[in-house]
Amino acid sequence: MFEIGLSHYLTVAAILFTLGVVGIFLNRKNVIIIMMSIELILLAVNLNLVAFSSVLHDLVGQVLAMFVLTVAAAEAAIGLAIIVVFFRSRGTIAVEDISQLKG
Repeated sequence: MFEIGLSHYLTVAAILFTLGVVGIFLNRKNVIIIMMSIELILLAVNLNLVAFSSVLHDLVGQVLAMFVLTVAAAEAAIGLAIIVVFFRSRGTIAVEDISQLKG
């Protein structure tokens, strides 16, 4: 029987993290894709925390994963709200237009 070990979880987390980083650096024009890439990075961190928590038989990693999920949900809600307000006022969500707001 095939057993899924720590290395499998770490491989999947590394793939998710790499996809997130590539999404941020290759697509700097769409804010929604940048936010989705940040969510992928946070998902990879959560997977690592839960995998190590399971292997070490310690609940600290799972508790930290719950905090990361809370921060990710708040980031998504506030970020999307800011994007909606910006889109309503400017009519676009291009990163170049958002960077013009710097004072």
